[in-house]
Amino acid sequence: MTARLRVLVVDDDDLMRAGLRAVLSSDETVEVVGEAGNGLEAVEQVRRLVPDVVLMDVRMPELDGIAATRAIVTAAPDARILILTTFSDDEYVFESLAAGASGFLLKRTRPEDLIAAIHTIGAGESLLSPAITRTVIDRMTSHGHHPADPAVLSRLRELTPREREVLELIGRGLSNTEIAAALFVEESTIKTHVKRLLAKLHLRDRVQAVILAYETGLVRPGERPRAGA
Repeated sequence: MTARLRVLVVDDDDLMRAGLRAVLSSDETVEVVGEAGNGLEAVEQVRRLVPDVVLMDVRMPELDGIAATRAIVTAAPDARILILTTFSDDEYVFESLAAGASGFLLKRTRPEDLIAAIHTIGAGESLLSPAITRTVIDRMTSHGHHPADPAVLSRLRELTPREREVLELIGRGLSNTEIAAALFVEESTIKTHVKRLLAKLHLRDRVQAVILAYETGLVRPGERPRAGA
């Protein structure tokens, strides 16, 4: 039997936590291992319960979701964090992803889409829609991100030509399926390339790959994600 995904639900609203638990209970491959009502509790619960995925609210007392995400990424690098909030403000999106979150969903997301997102995050991938990719890009280009570290540029040179090509397409917002179609190869081949380039560049996930693609100049401002990504 395949091990179930262990999920920690973090929200300061008791009813919201109960609702999320009810939704997730409909999937036998998901197990809610705990709940937390604020960011400080979330950090402690992650240390104690070692969940695979953390469903994280943004606005909470004691410690907000962004600060909690940053603390969890430092304390438990293997934990994957999915931000779930009622707010679609660009500031929340960028700060959450910059803090180390692997995805961002609104609370009005359909239950089946939420469950699918949890599986995506739990599988080690990122939930990065074209709109969110554009938000990251716009923030970087309008506020002027720091240039990439020389060590990062050195690692970039270790990529094969095909890996650099895949990284560029990730930076433009394409999914693995779309990259495979663009390069006329199997999706499994692209997944292998993505795994290798993330390892070579010491990146946590696809979100960081998008940011690095722009910081290093591999993708230039104005090159928007393609439709359907």
